[in-house]
Amino acid sequence: MVDYDALCLKILDIDPKVRFASVADHLGRIVASQYRKNVKPLLTKEESELSVTQSILRMGTRSVFENKLGPTIFAFAMYERVKRATIPIRDPDSHCLMVSFDVEAEHEKIILQKIIPLLAAE
Repeated sequence: MVDYDALCLKILDIDPKVRFASVADHLGRIVASQYRKNVKPLLTKEESELSVTQSILRMGTRSVFENKLGPTIFAFAMYERVKRATIPIRDPDSHCLMVSFDVEAEHEKIILQKIIPLLAAE
C-alpha cells in the first residue's frame, strides 16, 4: 500500500515551483494533501474538495476514448494565478494525483521528467 502523505511530500520536494500536491480516490475523496511551506492557499478547504471532485469526474470522462487514444498521461489547466494538473496513479484503486504549480513553472517538464518517474517507482 502506498503512503500517500509521503508521496505528497515527495512531490513538493521534486521542484520549488510545485505549490500543492493531493491524492484523491476514484470518488473524489481526498486521502492526502500537502502545501509547500509558506504557500497561501488560493482556495478554501471546501473549494479544494469541490475542485478535486470535479477533476476526478473529468478524468473519468476521458476514459471513454482511451481505447482509441491511449491512457491519459495527465490533464492540465492554466489559470491566471496557478497551473494545475491531474495525473492518474496506476494503482488498483484508481487514485489521482492533483498538483498545482506557480504560473512560471515548466509544468510539462516537471510532470514528465520528475513526477511520472516518481509515480512509476512507487
